Amino acid sequence: MVKKTQHIVKNPEGGWAVKKGGSSKATKIHRTQKEAITHGRAIAKSQKAEFYVHKRDGKIREKDSYGRDPHPPKDKK
Repeated sequence: MVKKTQHIVKNPEGGWAVKKGGSSKATKIHRTQKEAITHGRAIAKSQKAEFYVHKRDGKIREKDSYGRDPHPPKDKK
């Protein structure tokens, strides 16, 4: 089974992109990372997907799981 994922990444032409995992094309581009996170999180929740927020350098700074996580976090957000 392939996991569904949504990623928030820096867009080369400016702003922040919401991207489906494995896709080279952005679902939507936002001016700020905060706007992209809000939009991407809503998609991830509706798709029961993994959600990743990347820093400017591409490293993951935050992740959440909205699907069936076999190892759910002990703290609830």
